[in-house]
Amino acid sequence: MPITMAGVGAKMKVAAIKGNDEIRRHLCDLGFVEGAEVEVVADNGGSLIVGVQGTRLALNADLARRILV
Repeated sequence: MPITMAGVGAKMKVAAIKGNDEIRRHLCDLGFVEGAEVEVVADNGGSLIVGVQGTRLALNADLARRILV
């Protein structure tokens, strides 16, 4: 399921990243790789603040939908 469907406080592992090579590379550079543990810190109508690899990142709804957990 996309990470946008997870609730605040949910801790999961990244299962896959959808999108073209550029988008997958960008998310990989941010730390979203298969098997990485992620936590949804806040949800603002689809846009998320996500903790990954010791860092908190804000993702717009389009990028967040591409992260499958």
